[in-house]
Amino acid sequence: MGRSRRVWGRMAAVAMLGGLLIPAAATTAAPAGASCVKDGSGVQAPLAKVRKGAVATEPSADAVYRAELARGPERLDGPLATGGTIPVYWHVINNGPGLANGDVPDTQIADQMAVLNAAFAPSGWSFALTTTDRTTNAAWYTATPGSSAQTAMKAALRQGSADDLNIYSNNMGGGLLGWATFPQSYAGNPLDDGVVVLFSSLPGGSAVPYNLGDTGTHEVGHWMGLFHTFQGGCSRTNDLVKDTPAEASPAFGCPTGRNTCTAAGLDPITNFMDYSDDSCMNQFSPGQNTRIDNQVTRYRFGL
Repeated sequence: MGRSRRVWGRMAAVAMLGGLLIPAAATTAAPAGASCVKDGSGVQAPLAKVRKGAVATEPSADAVYRAELARGPERLDGPLATGGTIPVYWHVINNGPGLANGDVPDTQIADQMAVLNAAFAPSGWSFALTTTDRTTNAAWYTATPGSSAQTAMKAALRQGSADDLNIYSNNMGGGLLGWATFPQSYAGNPLDDGVVVLFSSLPGGSAVPYNLGDTGTHEVGHWMGLFHTFQGGCSRTNDLVKDTPAEASPAFGCPTGRNTCTAAGLDPITNFMDYSDDSCMNQFSPGQNTRIDNQVTRYRFGL
């Protein structure tokens, strides 16, 4: 890591890790009104959260699945990072002064940080805001995944290394709420690493019912190595986590009792990695917490 200010918490001995693997034929289910497409970026393909009924594309995570399948089960014979504090660099991208132009106040950023810390507290991970910068740039303000504007934005603003979280807030449009990169993508494209969220999805924003801050939670979950709960549909391995019940498609609203697969367990609609309304989301599973520890140790810790 090379920076003494970083606080990595508990460390535990580990044996076999790497979790479950998704069958090569599995695909990502698309939300209503959206389609899944490959964006040609290989394992750097981001995952995006979209509004219900929006006309938007969600970049496919199939390449990340295939890469994990090709590697097979992995061993971590050293210590496992099971908690710690992750520095956060927040980049406010606006189109001019005032909240209407995306210039979110420090109070909303603080509220978003509080939401993140509450969501990840059971896992032992926390987040500390290090700096906030503000940039007025019309092209970056509406940057979308894979665009030249996104590339320029991140190249100019990203700070830190693999174990630093960079969050960009903008007005991406196209029905998108946010997107993120995976831990294993960092080595191939460090400047692309990070999370982008719609500014109005922050707590108190106008993106009802996605305005309680859990778009940020969802995207940081991806950044720490989690897939959607519906990622593999009704396949045996679904999202590579054993204790999240299989789910055929994303949930919207808060459909209590929804059960889209014949396997045991109702759909995990309250999980932060589904597409439910923010008010419905309230948990990560123990298996997801274990996968986070594994992914952070392997791809972020000390890099």
